[in-house]
Amino acid sequence: MSSWTEATTLTPSELHQNVGQTFVSHWFVVDQDRIDAFAKVTEDEQFIHVDPDQASATPFGGTVAHGFLTLSLLSPMAYSALPKVQGAAMGINYGFDRVRFLHPVRSGTRVRAHFLLTAVLKRSEREWQLVYDVSVEIEGVHKPALAATWLTMQVT
Repeated sequence: MSSWTEATTLTPSELHQNVGQTFVSHWFVVDQDRIDAFAKVTEDEQFIHVDPDQASATPFGGTVAHGFLTLSLLSPMAYSALPKVQGAAMGINYGFDRVRFLHPVRSGTRVRAHFLLTAVLKRSEREWQLVYDVSVEIEGVHKPALAATWLTMQVT
């Protein structure tokens, strides 16, 4: 397992050498303020996310984050964990082959991502596709919040 600093830069050749390597992000707090802000911006204000009193009567025992909120945290988690590609002008979210929401993230918990680099594919002289198997760990919980296969592009 590696933990790169945000300043770490690897060449495409060095990236190839890291296929099979797992990179782990910093912890991120998923508190009620973050959940409420996400609910407002996405217009998904279902009570299990924004009403602690009503949500306490559910099997969750309180409010939980939106699955898409947890998914959206992959970007800042990636910034904190993944090395930059030398010469890349930008990184692009290319999409997901698979996303599964496996366990609710309760308000007030911390999460972090584990990024397993599974492939580095040269798409053109200017583009590299990186494939990651990602899981989001919830502090103190055995089951991950989500599992996904994430595709990104590095453009030089």
